Amino acid sequence: MTKTVTVFTPLYNRRDLLPRLYESLTRQTCFDFEWLICDDCSSDGSYELATELAAKEDRFPIRVNRTERNGGKHRAINLGAAIAEGFLFFIVDSDDLLTPDAIDRVIAWEKTIRNEPSFAGIGFPRADLSGNLIGSTFSEPFCDCTSLERDAHDIRGDKAEVFYTKVIKQYPFPEFAGENFLSEAVVWDRIAHDGYKIRWINEIVYLCEYQADGLSSNWERNLANNPEGYALWLKQKMNFLPCSGYDRFHTVYGYYYTVNLFNKCSMKYACEKLDYPVMKAWLYMPVRKAKRVWGRLTGRIPG
Repeated sequence: MTKTVTVFTPLYNRRDLLPRLYESLTRQTCFDFEWLICDDCSSDGSYELATELAAKEDRFPIRVNRTERNGGKHRAINLGAAIAEGFLFFIVDSDDLLTPDAIDRVIAWEKTIRNEPSFAGIGFPRADLSGNLIGSTFSEPFCDCTSLERDAHDIRGDKAEVFYTKVIKQYPFPEFAGENFLSEAVVWDRIAHDGYKIRWINEIVYLCEYQADGLSSNWERNLANNPEGYALWLKQKMNFLPCSGYDRFHTVYGYYYTVNLFNKCSMKYACEKLDYPVMKAWLYMPVRKAKRVWGRLTGRIPG
């Protein structure tokens, strides 16, 4: 029997933490879900542990797949979305866990938008293991807006999105040769740009613990080491959101600064990657310098 929710977990070298997520799934008040795991060529026995869990579990189905070579979380999501059997697609990272009522609340809240074709899914805040909110949120029980409108509603920080599987299948993550990281915002923003909303719900169902070797903790390094995907994300942002002339330059400069932290590059390189005129960038450089001087004089930028 097909389950309502596919809990999808991309897995890479998390043998020590995977049991914690598994235990949180066994404590669910509702078992109307499948657990789909995609191992991205782990070398620590994570894949073998996942297959052991699948063999012994009888309360909910566990399916384990493995990529042919390590390609990053976004490629694992593409594989998972292609074979997911659930009506809803819920990405839960291997070092995180769910509250006992998470699946119950996901199913209940989805019913409130089921007959609304303008919705791509629902979203929840994340909290740390002590229950402290990560990021910020609004004060009402729920808010309807696209992912591109989040800031306007004070929806900031990592969230737990649950998409309709039929929607996520329509928006595969771009894949660049030689790169193994791509911000999920690339796809979430595309979904939003096409007019799909999310019902953001003020209930915590997802608990996370950022690991020292995790994607979030190495955010800037991952962006710098995957310049094509990073450039795509920023170009989309400039095209999808209102953006002044200086804001566009500032985005290009931010790309240059981040990439240059880890891999030496020039401002010309950044301009070429983001399709931005080099001459315009040099014209804006004195403006940036003046803004920083003024910021220091007024105390807005530390000296």
